[in-house]
Order: sequence, then C-alpha cells, then structure tokens
Amino acid sequence: MQIRAAEARDYPAIVEILLPVMREGGTYAIDPALRADEALGYWTSADKESFVAEDEGGIVGTYYLRPNQAGGGRHVCNCGYVTRAEARGRGVARAMCEHSLAYAASRGYRAMQFNFVVSTNTHAVRLWQALGFEIVGRIPEAFCHPEHAYVDAFVMHRFL
Repeated sequence: MQIRAAEARDYPAIVEILLPVMREGGTYAIDPALRADEALGYWTSADKESFVAEDEGGIVGTYYLRPNQAGGGRHVCNCGYVTRAEARGRGVARAMCEHSLAYAASRGYRAMQFNFVVSTNTHAVRLWQALGFEIVGRIPEAFCHPEHAYVDAFVMHRFL
C-alpha cells in the first residue's frame, strides 16, 4: 500500500469513498444530504492536507490532516479517515493513521487529537486505542445516530 498526497486526479475516487460514509450518517457529524462537491470541499479545504491510500492500482482510503486549533493550539493536529467499503478489514485505516502520525511529527506537531469520535464506531475506537490514543473526554449524547438515537462522542488524544 502506498500513501501519498491527494491530487486533483484523485478527487472522483475520494468522493466515491466519502459519500457513502457521510450519507450513512453514523460516524461523521456532517449533513448526510451533502452534495458531492460539498463533501470534496470539506475534505480538501485549504486548511487541510489530504492524502490517499492506493493498493493494487486503486484508491482504497483517504485522510486529511490539519491544525486542531489556531494560534496557541496549532501544535496539536486533527485528522479524519475514511476507508472504501470494499477495503475494510485490510489494514487501510491503520496504515493511514500510522502514516498520519509520522507525517504530523515530521511537520512539527506535538500531538494528535480526534475531537468527536462517535462511541458506537467501535472499530475506530479500538483501532485508535491500539495506536496509543486515550479517551480524554466524553460528550454525553452528543451525536444523534440514525440507528442508536443519542450516543456519546469521545475526545481522543495522543502525544507524538
């Protein structure tokens, strides 16, 4: 698997990966009715660096990295990750997170923080914990899940 900076030629594949997850409405606090251009704009906005994971000639995942806050909070970064549905369970998310941790450290960040991990996203929670993230906060009933109603969200953090 190769992980590299996203290019304009990757945008159609990124949209194909993002839209089903965002429209499902179970992991990202984003309007599930967003259009393709809005999803792409969110993922590749000027405040983010976007990446793709390629395997066997196709794009199987994407992530972004950005400063979590401005000013005095710029030393902590934030990321979002999405794996193509057909590629789940093959280590794509782990590889992207490991890449993001190394890349963030090389860019001078001191920590990575996930601001809003939906508690029912148990695969992600377990993976982030396996990669050294700790749950440092719980936001009660912060997310209205399409199947589970109101569920908690976690703030997860790791020093680099």
